[in-house]
Amino acid sequence: MIAADVLEHFLSRSDWVDRSRTVDRIIVGIPDQDVERCLVTWMPSFDAVRQAVEQRVDLLMCHEPTFWNHHDDRLRDTGPGLAKLRYIEEHGLVVIRNHDCWDRWPEVGIPWAWARFLGLQGRPAVIGAEGYQHRYDTAPVPFGEFARGVAARTASIGAPLIEVSGDMAQPVSRIGVGTGCGCSVFEYLEMGCDCCIICDDGASYWQHVQYAADQGVPVICVNHGTSEEPGMATLARYVDQHIEGLSAEHLRQSCPFQLVGTD
Repeated sequence: MIAADVLEHFLSRSDWVDRSRTVDRIIVGIPDQDVERCLVTWMPSFDAVRQAVEQRVDLLMCHEPTFWNHHDDRLRDTGPGLAKLRYIEEHGLVVIRNHDCWDRWPEVGIPWAWARFLGLQGRPAVIGAEGYQHRYDTAPVPFGEFARGVAARTASIGAPLIEVSGDMAQPVSRIGVGTGCGCSVFEYLEMGCDCCIICDDGASYWQHVQYAADQGVPVICVNHGTSEEPGMATLARYVDQHIEGLSAEHLRQSCPFQLVGTD
């Protein structure tokens, strides 16, 4: 297996991706380099890069940018960017970004994996126009009970506390689940959701959360990495099971923050 063929496996099966504009490409490395071992991670931080080198893998497959902006270009040629690039190249590591493909990959991509992780079963009742936001219908439950269930699940991947807005006693049954930053409250409400799960990178408090509050719709906010970590686990399994000649492992990251109080 060569690196270019790994990338092509995903692009050739993603008819929603515009190849001329996608960020899914080989970010660093030689396209025809042989690859046998892959480390899958959400954010290709310098720490993740070092772990890939230490584990002697050939390929790092990531979801987010290597060089700190969406198109991996503007900061690549700065001092920190050149240092990171030099380290990756010196160790012969290939970095492939899998963002646009995996955000909408049916059944196991980001929104599907996030919903399953939260215990939302079956097919979505509604899928938004762009495919990034889903609605799941459940039996009515008080918002506070549902929110505590979300927190119990995110705690298992390092994020024990979530932010909530709304009446904790209010029944909810039409749950909006997004794809990372693709979690617009406006679209959730158009889809008929009565509870919105957003991420901290994708929805603003002064706009989205307040709009939902004025409509009496509860909101749960989690960290961006937390919401996409389940999708990284499914991506690692997918690579391991469907790309012949390439074994994959998942490097878990989840929420990069710690919450600090007065105690």
